Order: sequence, then structure tokens, then C-alpha cells
Amino acid sequence: MVTFLPSRPGRLADVPSFERAIGGAESNVACGLAAAGHSVRWVSRVGSDGFGDHLVEAIGAHGVDVSAVGRDAARPTGVYFRTAGDRATDTHEVAYYRAGSAASVMSVENVDLTAVRSGRVLHLSGITAALSQDCLGLMRELMAPRAGRPLVSFDVNHRSGLWRDADGPRVLLELARGADVVFVGEDEAEEAWGITGGPDAVRAALPEPHVLVVKQGGVGATAFVSAAGSSWLVAQFPAPPGAAPARGTFEPALAVDVLASTGAGDAFAAGFLSATLRGLPVRDRLRHGHL
Repeated sequence: MVTFLPSRPGRLADVPSFERAIGGAESNVACGLAAAGHSVRWVSRVGSDGFGDHLVEAIGAHGVDVSAVGRDAARPTGVYFRTAGDRATDTHEVAYYRAGSAASVMSVENVDLTAVRSGRVLHLSGITAALSQDCLGLMRELMAPRAGRPLVSFDVNHRSGLWRDADGPRVLLELARGADVVFVGEDEAEEAWGITGGPDAVRAALPEPHVLVVKQGGVGATAFVSAAGSSWLVAQFPAPPGAAPARGTFEPALAVDVLASTGAGDAFAAGFLSATLRGLPVRDRLRHGHL
């Protein structure tokens, strides 16, 4: 989507003007990986309008391959407006205008599946699954077990306001169980699935992914690596030497002054996946996520 950022603090009703930017969980990760020196492709759909031109050009300027982005002549590019306050505060306001947008009707029929599956890692987000039944069907197709499937990375990205019914948490759990690498915040695991008790409790409820990364906000992050799985997965994600299979690897967060947390999870995923592609140890992958 195209993001409109307010020129000054205040309610959306009071802000007189906005500056244009780009927004989107997957495109954020793509730009972060490209900045880290990787070859990255972003596959999506945008309208045949000026906002679609801007998204494709801006993301492409980050070094991301946008050749497989579809253009929809009948539907617009999604946009949203937000206040200057951070998403984590009670004063934050967001106004989405993406119902009927080009991206909301992505499906198995109108997305280049060969392009999507061509990388070593396929990164997906729970936000896409919430947009429509067509988008959910596309997600299920991409995550279905099959020979030659790339390593599937899935960020739960639970957004309660996007789900039109109570099935959201169940669907997100289903998708997470089908991924190889899963990112989930400790707070969103509690909000979506009612899981309390910290990272160990999240892992107990979600044992299927070969790698589960539980983000703990300003505290740090814990990664669990399964000792089981295909030989290829085990080679990509070897368990830390001497670690018990059920025990997680914790890496504390950096000491920083937080200005805003929006996009922090996407940046973390990009760092973790970058270190994964470089074959670094699990603790270093967490460290790269923080950095």
C-alpha cells in the first residue's frame, strides 16, 4: 500500500496534510534483504494508477526485482493514513482504504507462482491471508508440502482489525504449522491464541515449525530449532551445539531509544533471514535480526 504520514501530530481529523511513503510487511522485508546485499524479488499486485507506479518504482529503487508485480486495470492500489503517534500507543489512528484493492484479490490464478517459488526462501505474512478468501487460498497453495518447495518463512503478523470473523487466530495457527520458519511476537501469541507463559509455552503450542522465533519486544528474542526434519532443513538450521532440542536460544535486544516500533518486526525478519542465507549460527541470526 501507499502510506500517508501526517505532517504534524494530532488526530486524523485535525491533520491538514500528509507525506507519501510506501508500506507493507513483505515489501519491508524485501527492501531490508536487498539492503543487506541479497538478490530479492517482490511479487504482488497493484493498480494501473500513479500510486501503483510509485510503489513499483520506490521498491525497485531499493534494489528489489519487481518484474513479477502484476498491474490491475480494474482495481486501485491500496492506501492508508496514519497518525504520527506510534502503533503501540492508545492515541494511534489508522484509516485503511484497501477493500477491493488490486492486492486484495491476489489468487492462484493471477499471481506468477513460478516467480514466487524461484528463490531459496519464500517469505509470507499473515496479513495477506486476512485480505480475502482468494488471498488465503493463494497462501495455502504456496505453503502446501511439495517437492522443491523453497524454505517457507512466515511472519504471523496478527492484526485483529483485518479479520472479518473469529477464524483469524485459527487460520494463522494453521498457516504457522505449515511453515519452516515462523516469527511471532510473545504479545501477539497471547492476543491471538491466548498463550501465556513465555517463549516455552509458545513453542509447546507450536511444535511443528523447524525454527520458531518468539520476539519479546525490548527484552530480546528466543529461537527454537527442532532436531527433527528433512536432512536439507537440518543442514540449513543445525541445532546449537550441546543444546537440548526443546530449549530455546535467547539473544537480548539492543539498548536503544525507541522512536517508533512500526516496521521493527519486518526489519528483524530481514536480519534473521539474511544471516540464515549466510549460514550463520542461530545466536548470530538473532543478533542480525536485532541489528
